[in-house]
Amino acid sequence: MSAPALPQKPKGKRPIGWIVAAAVVVVAIVVAVIVGAVRSGGDGGAGAAGDSAAKTVKIGVADKALPYWKTYTKLAKDKLNVTVQLVNFSDYSLPNPALKDQQVDINQFQHIQYLADYNVTSKDDIQPIGSTAVYPLPLYATKYDSASALPANAKVAIPNDAINQARALLVLQDAKLLTLKDGGTAFSTTADIETHKVDVQTLDASQTANALQQGSVAAAVVNNNFATAAGLPVKHVISKDDPSSASAAPYVNVFAVRDADKDNSTYLALAKLFQDSSVQQAFKEDYPQAVARNVSAADLQSELATVEQDAKAAKQ
Repeated sequence: MSAPALPQKPKGKRPIGWIVAAAVVVVAIVVAVIVGAVRSGGDGGAGAAGDSAAKTVKIGVADKALPYWKTYTKLAKDKLNVTVQLVNFSDYSLPNPALKDQQVDINQFQHIQYLADYNVTSKDDIQPIGSTAVYPLPLYATKYDSASALPANAKVAIPNDAINQARALLVLQDAKLLTLKDGGTAFSTTADIETHKVDVQTLDASQTANALQQGSVAAAVVNNNFATAAGLPVKHVISKDDPSSASAAPYVNVFAVRDADKDNSTYLALAKLFQDSSVQQAFKEDYPQAVARNVSAADLQSELATVEQDAKAAKQ
């Protein structure tokens, strides 16, 4: 910024008017400098409510096509002046590395249990900053109306990633289709199956619905977003776990960020926005079986730390 030229120095005595004019110019310069400094300063959380500067935030998801995201992104623009760009991933193994590599700013696809296993395995430190819901993990069948109706040695597909595999095995055990060593845990694998009525086959989580619809398996454990995308109706659910139980706490799905961003006010505001009544209503229409959860960032991070300790112990 260039300062305006001062009046020419008069010869002899300086008139009072000249002194006043000079003072006014100096004050104007000081005010301009202060205003410029304020306008150019950062707040560490641009884009939060009340910030006039428009921001763009990329969120990695696994269900971009669902209508509730349209409600959410519109609200983000209207209330927070934030343009949300959704980046869809069809494979659960991709959103966390994408977040680590700063390809996205936030992701929202996983529960605490999955995140804990990822952090421990990858030696990463991604942190949850807001909750969405607990989804039941359903067992689907199109030709049988109950788990007990499945014939002996019927093929049953379950997800092959460590955490969803363990949870799926617990679902099958609750349905009395198999038994697990020591009753099973959140870290059980197919190697822990002690007795079984059905033939368990592990597939990528995105493929279990296809296997069922193509008839290559008699039943399949299908994560909610893949079931919704495949158009599997609720009437074909023959067993599931209880998302409202106290033991479901590790399965609360979360908005997650890099550790360095866990106090970013824009990201925290976006996570909180999910609890808005209009978003909740739209979300419930898309996922009628999900149980909404509103958990603070501090409590989510505490739960993550606990589950990470369990994950470390399980890997020893």
